[in-house]
Amino acid sequence: MNTQIVFGTDGWRGVIADDYTFENVRRCAHGMAQYLLDTNQSARGLVIGYDTRFESDLFARAAAEVVAAHGIKVFLVDQATPTPVISFAILDKKTAGAINITASHNPPTWNGFKVRADYAGAIAPNELKMIEARVPSADSNTRMKFDDAVSDGKIIVFDPIPAYLAQLARLVDLKPLRDAGLVVAVDSMWGAGAGWFANILAGGKTRVVEIHGARNPAFPEMRNPEPIRPNVDHLMELVKRERAHVGLATDGDADRVGASTETGVFIHQLQMYALLALYLLQMRKQRGAIVRTLNTTHMLDALGKKYGVDVYECGVGFKYVAPKMLETNALIGGEESGGYAFRGHLPERDGIVAGLFLLDFVVQTGKTPSQLLDWLFEMVGPHFYQRIDTDFPDDQRAARWRLAGHSFFRHGTDYALLRGDDARR
Repeated sequence: MNTQIVFGTDGWRGVIADDYTFENVRRCAHGMAQYLLDTNQSARGLVIGYDTRFESDLFARAAAEVVAAHGIKVFLVDQATPTPVISFAILDKKTAGAINITASHNPPTWNGFKVRADYAGAIAPNELKMIEARVPSADSNTRMKFDDAVSDGKIIVFDPIPAYLAQLARLVDLKPLRDAGLVVAVDSMWGAGAGWFANILAGGKTRVVEIHGARNPAFPEMRNPEPIRPNVDHLMELVKRERAHVGLATDGDADRVGASTETGVFIHQLQMYALLALYLLQMRKQRGAIVRTLNTTHMLDALGKKYGVDVYECGVGFKYVAPKMLETNALIGGEESGGYAFRGHLPERDGIVAGLFLLDFVVQTGKTPSQLLDWLFEMVGPHFYQRIDTDFPDDQRAARWRLAGHSFFRHGTDYALLRGDDARR
């Protein structure tokens, strides 16, 4: 019996060697290629990228062979690459979108097939359904041999890093960060973000101390590569051991970020979102709407009221956040899971840019992360948050999902009744 492919928040995910197979990845690639052809977008080509998970590079090659066989030019990254770097390559290459082989923060047995639109953000729900509808019931065997496709110019292997680094230099003045003399503790969680902060901040007095910076698809020492407690406990220990000024953690594909104060206290996702909004509003004097998912903090509403900007609530997932950001020309958009997007960059989660913005906040104000949190709470009042993740058997997931789709808030406190294991979304 063939696996039924159902696209969720970003695309399709499955368990490697169970339902996530080369055949099913090729089926998804066929659906994406046919969608581009049917919507007259195929002439612009497609970026294909991948992360550090088990055989992600080979799954990406398989997808590239199928897309190339449909007459669509493929720009294939030359190494495991953070999701935001892949998304920026869409803008750099002016393609119709991207396929990204990644399961982001899910457990090591999972992999995924993410799709992105030409605006470098998540594809809207109705468009996802169009792609899903074009996924064949079985592998059509429509594919070119990889080497032949490269020789014919149908697949172009390229380095996406220079264009993204040039974009970073436009977004952040990196010299003060390099010269600040900070000690920055980094946990790359064995993922695609390994080495990025160290390389970006090299050349000055600032020192980066990194753990879990090699490729290891088993993601040892953590349940899954998601920058939340308890996965980030090793980062907190590193901060205290190295007497670091700040700690940063990126997830498996580096589109999400977690952080630590200088005392080794976790800055949870809702606090991080509010700090980033405060940084843009106060330090950069920027104005624009804030987009938040329904399970994200009301601290943003308080900041919106203080600075005179609108706050829009949307459904969970960047397939809702990205379109709303584009519609409202939003300053920032984000969700409870630790993913944040910024105007002038991408309508896409970017853990690297978010981390650099936090460092810039520290450097510009001369405040420690703890002092920044105190400043935030002086503005918005005390807010509290607790996340409880629970796994449910397959036969209970539908009912539990209907319940977990709600969030409950009351004044001064953020209560989020969140999903359990979201790997099958």
